[in-house]
Amino acid sequence: MISADPTMLLAIALMALTTYIPRFLPLLVLSRRALHPLAESWLSYVPAAVLAALLGPALFVPEGQVHFSLADNPHFWAAIPCFIVALTTRNMFYTVLTGMGSISLLRLIF
Repeated sequence: MISADPTMLLAIALMALTTYIPRFLPLLVLSRRALHPLAESWLSYVPAAVLAALLGPALFVPEGQVHFSLADNPHFWAAIPCFIVALTTRNMFYTVLTGMGSISLLRLIF
């Protein structure tokens, strides 16, 4: 049987609260209020901005340097057909399938 260290359990509980409270409080406070249309419009761009912030460095500056050659940065080239499929179909499944196929093909070739 594994015994848990009380300090470790306290640390886990505090980390859980630290993660949970910033997510729960805005939900609790804002769930009963209607947001201003300008705020709703502004918040609608947050998911796209977060996705761009996560993908941008990985696609354009892998390993800290800008590379656009197929051998050095196949993820950038695999993202191009994904972007086209996402814009034309608006279907997440087809976009992910295109990305998987593109990167697999590029890794097979290079």
